[in-house]
Amino acid sequence: MPASPDIRDHFLDSRWSTRFEDEVLLVAHKLKGKVRALRGEWEKDHFILRAEVAGEPCEIIHWQDSPGRWDFESSCPCDTRTFCPHAAATLIAASKAGKIDDLLKGSTGVSPLVSPSPAPAAQNVTDHRSPVTDHPPTFHLRITREPTDSKIVRLLLQALKIPDSGEWVVARPEVIYGTHRISLTGKPGLREHPLPDGSVILRDPAAEMNAILQLQQSGLTSLTANAQFRFLLALDQKNTSVSNSHPPASAAGLWFPNPSHGTIDQFWPWLRSTGAPQLHDAGWTVGFDPEVGHEVIELDPDAFKYVLEDDGTGWFHLSVGFDVGGKQLDLLPILAQLLDRGATEVTLEFPAEGNILHHLDDGRALKLPADRIRRILKQFAAFLDPRRFKGSKLKLHPLDAATLAHSDPERFAPPAKLAQLIDSLSKGSSHPSSTISHPPSLKADLRDYQRAGFEWMQFLTRHDLHGILADDMGLGKTLQTLTHILAEKEAGRMNGRPALVVAPTSVVPNWLAEARKFAPSLRPLVLDGPQRRKYFRSIPYADLVLTSYALLQRDAEQLRGFQYHLLILDEAQYIKNPAAKVAKAACEIEARHRLCLSGTPVENHLGELWSQMRFLMPGFLGGQEDFNRLFRKPIENEGNAERQAALKARVAPLILRRTKDQVAKELPPKTILVHPVELNTAQKDLYETVRATMDKRVRQAIAIKGLEGSRMLFLEALLKLRQICCEPKLLKFENESKIEADAAGSAKLDYLADLLDTLVEEGRRILLFSQFTSMLDIIAAHLEQRRIPYLMLTGASKNRGELVEKFQTGQIPLFLISLKAGGTGLNLTAADTVIHYDPWWNPAAEAQATDRAYRIGQKNPVFVHKLICQGTVEERIFQLQARKSELADALLADAAQAAAPDAQLLSALLAPLG
Repeated sequence: MPASPDIRDHFLDSRWSTRFEDEVLLVAHKLKGKVRALRGEWEKDHFILRAEVAGEPCEIIHWQDSPGRWDFESSCPCDTRTFCPHAAATLIAASKAGKIDDLLKGSTGVSPLVSPSPAPAAQNVTDHRSPVTDHPPTFHLRITREPTDSKIVRLLLQALKIPDSGEWVVARPEVIYGTHRISLTGKPGLREHPLPDGSVILRDPAAEMNAILQLQQSGLTSLTANAQFRFLLALDQKNTSVSNSHPPASAAGLWFPNPSHGTIDQFWPWLRSTGAPQLHDAGWTVGFDPEVGHEVIELDPDAFKYVLEDDGTGWFHLSVGFDVGGKQLDLLPILAQLLDRGATEVTLEFPAEGNILHHLDDGRALKLPADRIRRILKQFAAFLDPRRFKGSKLKLHPLDAATLAHSDPERFAPPAKLAQLIDSLSKGSSHPSSTISHPPSLKADLRDYQRAGFEWMQFLTRHDLHGILADDMGLGKTLQTLTHILAEKEAGRMNGRPALVVAPTSVVPNWLAEARKFAPSLRPLVLDGPQRRKYFRSIPYADLVLTSYALLQRDAEQLRGFQYHLLILDEAQYIKNPAAKVAKAACEIEARHRLCLSGTPVENHLGELWSQMRFLMPGFLGGQEDFNRLFRKPIENEGNAERQAALKARVAPLILRRTKDQVAKELPPKTILVHPVELNTAQKDLYETVRATMDKRVRQAIAIKGLEGSRMLFLEALLKLRQICCEPKLLKFENESKIEADAAGSAKLDYLADLLDTLVEEGRRILLFSQFTSMLDIIAAHLEQRRIPYLMLTGASKNRGELVEKFQTGQIPLFLISLKAGGTGLNLTAADTVIHYDPWWNPAAEAQATDRAYRIGQKNPVFVHKLICQGTVEERIFQLQARKSELADALLADAAQAAAPDAQLLSALLAPLG
């Protein structure tokens, strides 16, 4: 047969060599002398070279890719499988001019480039061979347990960090042609497979390649195709001076889990439950030998047994049991692990008919229906904390246990004590109870809402609960709490353990005064001053121990040496930072019952609520990180109404909140007046100069350090702008800048002077608040020039009681108060006018200051004046206050969705005057 010029050139100019790596060609030149039985033949439009190279049968198929262009594929049983040194050596041997001519002339079949002579109809490509068997392939996967008796296999197990117990579970895939079975390796086999009787099986490489891909997609990898195995094999051959050796016979056709698809113990149950059905759908048959293990156990949720029991400490234990082979297991630790992996979100992605696998320590796995587990997780997610497990049982707070039992009383049969709590909750925690008597020695007539507050505290104590009394300022939280303490003492429940009250320094005297006035039978002990240490030994003999937050962290070690019946934090927002020493000290003191008093349990963000709840009941809202992920971020950043409702429902029985509008209807009206003030020209120029400079510095800092890293500089910028609004003299300038600031004047101070002249002339009784004590000094100097009498209270004032008395008796008409020093602990109902000279971030702080006058005992209408500089940072803070107020109201009442200020809003605070 005449040779094809195109394919001849393909061989002679070595175009084929570009398909091989340089290292492969170097090895091939060493092997070219070992090429034996080189022959060629045409099969349709393919030219096939066959040879034996160093004992390896090699086959190379050529086809015309385009006119004048040939391509080829090689197949060899060596480790490289294709484009290997054996194939390159075959091509080197065939590419000699005389040799390729002989191969093309002597080849069987007909070249597609030469007009063929007629051939017998029965002619075929294997007519020189033994009889051919031609059957469509089928595929079978057998999972078996085999010994690790090969050194190479043991080295591989060590490299993959798989314990070698003498045997391991492996997969042996087979391709079946008729009655003949052939191991399926990581590469498709040769086109022909000889049989012992001399006959030949025609194989289907395309079908075998597709089957190999299906195994790989199922997470299996061929041992002989594994890179680590080949490396270890080559290393072993080098060490034993064996060349051209093959993998051990036991490794042929052996597959195992790809390490990137998870651990072996997790893979085999997955293959049983999910992978095998997928392979079956693709046409495979799959069989597991009995000794393989890794069984998958299907659970029936209807057979779960729920047990809720009192553990004797006021808490409850919950277990959800099921039987596996006669052994009782519990579902809740399993659910906790799923929650720890974020399964609440993951399971939502499963279809209704999907399943979740939970792997047991013995290699077996539980098959859980995803839809049922999703519902159970949603029900338990709020209190399934892995840290609250004791053995296989979950430790539940009484409220959690009550919620579960109330949701399904037949499944969760509640113990008697829990049934009482459920009954109380169903009636409402503040429902009046005829069984709670008024303490006989109380020297006060409680209003209806105050009696309800006292009964709510009694409800908490009776059921070993702890909570937050979040009444508005001025509604008598102190009186309600003293009534509760007195009732506990007269009922004999204190048993020699006092009530410890921690309050701001300025409020401690008020507690002592009200205790003497309303509960004179209580024995009070005030821990104050440098001589307090000698009174520590008197703590067990007191009924009421009073100390301050400032002293709490100093005296923490001594206070921890005693036990208390009640631990009460007044103005509990003082522990809003959980990392602060004072918050940690409060949490370390032992007490039977804990109570927080705060008109503002949520001032700025929900993290403050978490800190107070951690003090009351550690773990009730989960860890701080979990709380931020489940509640704070979705509510504050995303406005998630569902998460907000879930949090509100969870804490509702533990927070009692009443506003003045709800319960103190006899209070006179309160009118809020906002006074817009326009900066003078010099102030505007100064404001813009400072604003532009600080804005540039802040933006540069944010670009370098990010928003969090530049926070201090950002706050410094806002402080400077606020000071310019109040009085430019507040800024610390030098040289010419100071002269410029002093000369600018203050439009707001001028406005205040005119306002005060009017109010004093009208006979108003005025409280004037500012955050800046230096601003109060400037205002005081103006008042002295106008000869207007005034009082001033700051953190440095020592005679608070005397100052309050002078104002309350009408001796002085004007009281200047710093917001921090006078925001709590003062009863100034003689005032009928409140002026906020400068706005503060937190509207609750301003409200507390206003409530010094607008509280029980006020007989006159109260007017609140807010002075706001137009177009400045003050106006933007005023707008921000409304949003912060919504955050608290959304949790404590039924207000709109909460939203926290974001980076965009904070940047807007530095916007130009507008």
